[in-house]
Amino acid sequence: MYDAVNTEQSVQQTDTKISARNVQVYYGDTHAIKDVDVDIAGNTVTAFIGPSGCGKSTFLRCLNRMNDTIDICRVEGLIELDGEDIYDPKVDPVQLRAKVGMVFQKPNPFPKSIYDNIAYGPRIHGMARSKADLDEIVERALRRGAIWDEVKDRLDAPGTGLSGGQQQRLCIARAVATEPEVLLMDEPCSALDPIATAQVEELIDELRQNYSVVIVTHSMQQAARVSQKTAFFHLGNLVEFGDTSQIFTNPEDPRTESYITGRIG
Repeated sequence: MYDAVNTEQSVQQTDTKISARNVQVYYGDTHAIKDVDVDIAGNTVTAFIGPSGCGKSTFLRCLNRMNDTIDICRVEGLIELDGEDIYDPKVDPVQLRAKVGMVFQKPNPFPKSIYDNIAYGPRIHGMARSKADLDEIVERALRRGAIWDEVKDRLDAPGTGLSGGQQQRLCIARAVATEPEVLLMDEPCSALDPIATAQVEELIDELRQNYSVVIVTHSMQQAARVSQKTAFFHLGNLVEFGDTSQIFTNPEDPRTESYITGRIG
């Protein structure tokens, strides 16, 4: 369907990182997510695609308990990270979000210096014993965010002064600074121009060496380019989940085919 389908299926895929079973999400009386079962592998990019309002971002936010911040939202079912129930009352959501980082649709750097944007998370999680430790963490995160060479001479400058694409890479660097195991991205390129989008897509491909990446995207071409696994959501249901190449070239469900070919959406 798209020549850009990522055929690199030989990627080393480790065991299941996140497992979801019978997940239901309610906003008040509205049943937004219904009966979702999915396994997300380590060292893999998994794309969530589907029409606007189909539940893909809502489900993504279940994976690091961001929906906890919405009063009328209720999550049922089981979601495990490395076999541990993330909704267990003993789990501290702040610690969970250090393990499961998130990058939002619109770049949202803190109104602080580039250095302090990155250092903030490691500081509150007590990851650095000295200024030298913190310097090392900041440099490593900025390198992983593919932005070190552009900002290394102006770490004291405000993060908000960067271009849109640089701000988004700064936010990705900020998310990886706490050494997460999973990185969630909610339409990370939708506010970016094509060149910045290409840079972020290239970065996503590099990040899967170290992280399990889950990306919500409204662009099927982007899902085809960056992911190895794709989940298609429609009206709150997970309709189909499988290898990206198979979903885009030979989907099993007629609803998936209708969406891929542009008949619904």
